[in-house]
Amino acid sequence: MSARGSKSFAKTQTIFTQGDAADSVFYIQEGNIRLSVVSKSGKEATLGILNAGDFFGEGSLAGQPLRMGSATAMTACTLLRIDKKSMMHALQHEHKFSDVFVTYLLARNIRYEEDLVDQLFNSSERRLARLLLLLARFGKEGIPETLIPKISQQTLAEMIGTTRSRVSFFMNRFRQLGFVEYDENGIQVHGSLLNVILHD
Repeated sequence: MSARGSKSFAKTQTIFTQGDAADSVFYIQEGNIRLSVVSKSGKEATLGILNAGDFFGEGSLAGQPLRMGSATAMTACTLLRIDKKSMMHALQHEHKFSDVFVTYLLARNIRYEEDLVDQLFNSSERRLARLLLLLARFGKEGIPETLIPKISQQTLAEMIGTTRSRVSFFMNRFRQLGFVEYDENGIQVHGSLLNVILHD
């Protein structure tokens, strides 16, 4: 593969595995990616789900020699792979690209801070509602991507720090209230789900 090259990945295909050499950064052109990590005891946790327009694997730029987690395609994906040397060159010499990348990292840092506050102060129900709205890209410019690809309740539970049974309970309640619909294709999120977050 060239220094910068697009590559297609099938659903469930591994992009990289925890412990692989950290030698490149990826940009999602189409599809959804799941980031996960496995502890020494073998317990797996989902770190995040990324969409088109997101970068991942940038730890390599900060000196990480090995991947700290794994990346797997949740849907069919098209990714732009940029090797570390080319990425560093682009950041130094392509100012528009550098601005886009820095803006992305700052926005993601803010998101991580919001996630921490959410984890510390909000109920499991509110954390789940917020996560579903984020995954559906609710409020982003343009038409929101309201259909979330099929995701297990166990994965949702890992991401908000609760049990699968609690997620099942809340998802059933959200569906009964008309906030979400779900089937084998994924989860359809409606803007009315905001009521869960805004209601005291």
